[in-house]
Amino acid sequence: MQNNQAAPTLEVSDIQATILRPRPSPYKGEYVVLRIDEASQGREMLRRIIPYVATADDWWVPSIPAWLGIAFTYQGLKALGLPRVSLDSFPEEFRQGMASRAEILRDIGDNAPANWEYPLGTSDMHVALAIYSSDDNSLETVLEQARQSHMDLPQVSVVYSMKFSELPGGRNPFGFKDGLHNPHVEGSSLHIPPGSGPTIKAGEFIMGYPDELGQIATSPEPEVLRRNGTFLVFRKFHTKVAAFRNFLRAQASSPQEEELIAAKMVGRWRSGAPLVLAPDDDDPNLGTDPNRNNDFNYSEDREGLKCPFSAHIRRINPRDALKNDLVAVNLHHILRRGTNYGPPLPEGILEDDGVNRGGVFILVGAHIKRQFEFMQSQWITDGDFIRHGREQDPILGNSQGDGIFTIPKRPVRRRLHGLPQFVVVRGGEYCFMPGLNALKWLASLGEGAT
Repeated sequence: MQNNQAAPTLEVSDIQATILRPRPSPYKGEYVVLRIDEASQGREMLRRIIPYVATADDWWVPSIPAWLGIAFTYQGLKALGLPRVSLDSFPEEFRQGMASRAEILRDIGDNAPANWEYPLGTSDMHVALAIYSSDDNSLETVLEQARQSHMDLPQVSVVYSMKFSELPGGRNPFGFKDGLHNPHVEGSSLHIPPGSGPTIKAGEFIMGYPDELGQIATSPEPEVLRRNGTFLVFRKFHTKVAAFRNFLRAQASSPQEEELIAAKMVGRWRSGAPLVLAPDDDDPNLGTDPNRNNDFNYSEDREGLKCPFSAHIRRINPRDALKNDLVAVNLHHILRRGTNYGPPLPEGILEDDGVNRGGVFILVGAHIKRQFEFMQSQWITDGDFIRHGREQDPILGNSQGDGIFTIPKRPVRRRLHGLPQFVVVRGGEYCFMPGLNALKWLASLGEGAT
């Protein structure tokens, strides 16, 4: 799908930092959701908060002590007073919202929108603020700036907030090294990380630039609204860490085998070392080496004997594993900006302690349907693309307790039955993250902008 166009010059001072730059490490932060009940007050809030929104060109040397990003749901743009012609120009999936797409996303059973936390997936979720910091004091400073933007505006209210932070060692609640891979966006940096795979056209992630098909987005309208903007997919998960540990214990004959099965399910050892490069034993030095822990593909593992076909990382990022199939992998890449919430379950504990813990996936892409929705409905919750029938992602799947996971092995493969659900969707939504000029345009709507 790659073409011969020269790499674009990205307008980084107009692109929100969250799109191109990862969160700080270590990080602390808070998500805040606002509801707007009067358009003019919503626009006034926006005018006040724009000076604190971080751009991609000053992420590491910001003028404020922490970083803030802002995005809007379809209902939020409507509440701001966006003209109908502009609202109607957004893609159907964004206008409908995530909860209405539950059947497509296979959000059923415990994952169904009826079980989501309020206001996620409802018409009361209008504005999403994401605030990142490296320390508590800086976080509180920017939170106060955000509060000041609306505290005297009675028709703008906080309807949800959630603190998040990095777990010890940069691990996720299951104990695996987190956030190790993202595709490289053309024009975003002169330094291409080893193992990032083929450089992906900027238009796959940011509107206003050519995508992998050589096309430039023509919606939403007008052009000032979409340029340097993108869509964010917000998904909050609760992780069943005790259930994961108990399943491993039931399937294994030793602690060493528990770790091997866990690695087979994820595609990496807990250290971050990929199975393709360390198939038999963990290699912590490899796992923590950013120059090596992503520098691999599946060309030498066509039978899945090192990394199973259904392993989590092989499903959500097949790399070159599908090169002989009719799947244009480059059309389905997304940028991941995940965070964690809640304390880790102490080592060795096999009983659920009732504490809320889990992760939030912030997925960035200019094409919700062919990126997130394709990944969720095909690569995560369907096994046909790897000829595994109804087998789902062993970590993110929602098989409702009767899951299957296949481990290729000679002379006979091993198949694990009865996988419980290890993550439960607590809510989510589709958001639009405008560029800085678009934010100013939105804030000026009441002044006669069209």
